[in-house]
Amino acid sequence: MSETQAIQQTGEAGFGDFLALLKPRVMSLVVFTALVGLIVAPVPVHPVVGFASILFIALGGGASGALNMWWDADIDAIMRRTQGRPIPSGKVAPGEALGFGLALSGLSVAMLGLAANWFAAAFLAFTIFFYVVVYSVWLKRLTPQNIVIGGAAGAFPPMIGWAVATGGVSIESLLMFAVIFMWTPPHFWALALFMKDDYGRAGVPMLTVTHGRKATRAHVLAYTILLIPFSLALALSGIGGWVTLGVTLILNAIFVFGGWKIWHRDEATAEADSYRVEKQVFRFSLSYVFLTFGALALDMLLGTRWPMAWWG
Repeated sequence: MSETQAIQQTGEAGFGDFLALLKPRVMSLVVFTALVGLIVAPVPVHPVVGFASILFIALGGGASGALNMWWDADIDAIMRRTQGRPIPSGKVAPGEALGFGLALSGLSVAMLGLAANWFAAAFLAFTIFFYVVVYSVWLKRLTPQNIVIGGAAGAFPPMIGWAVATGGVSIESLLMFAVIFMWTPPHFWALALFMKDDYGRAGVPMLTVTHGRKATRAHVLAYTILLIPFSLALALSGIGGWVTLGVTLILNAIFVFGGWKIWHRDEATAEADSYRVEKQVFRFSLSYVFLTFGALALDMLLGTRWPMAWWG
């Protein structure tokens, strides 16, 4: 009997299994965008307060992941991409995941309030609620717009980082939100295209299931185009600059070209080359947000920001 089989039979979870519940790859995006939102804000934050705040935002993001895995354990067991997750693989019991997620949620919100301010803490609490209840429980299994509306949860972290520094919301933080919000649908629909029948088997009404793959391809292209004005507005805002503008123009050109290639293909062609283009666009989309927000941080560090937003 292998060690993995023994773990699955005994249900004895290790540190790595609970870490996996936090969705570390997703958490990396949460942490990075929240950090950028914090450091580009006009109000300086003490390094200790900033470090603690990002840590608690990360814990809140991880709590959301754990609660999402608890709720989605039934469909995770059906989908090939998620069968190895801690709950469907038998490494973590559902009750353990639920308790872990709830404990981290309460801890992260309370500690962010104490470390920074209660507006940011309330924003984090709302984000956890939105991801778990609005997206996971309600929208995901109800409508093909699940990833469009639910994508707001992944777009809130830079606003929380900004709120840590400023105690509020501004046009700049809303633009950071808008870029991630508009990026999320083509990112996930590119994934859905090469995941083939996973969502259909699990009964998740992803756009590929409800409207077909041809319509999904058109939506990918449409959203890569719709992303352009929001990303340009962010680049031309008071927290943008020459670096952000240049990076934004290059990234959008590549993303739209990728969306056009996806739209231009039929299923026979995609199947023949194992969905090579769709996988390329998905992988590129992962770097889109990191590079965009990294450019914002560089403009701030290099002093290449605009003296003021171009529209004001």
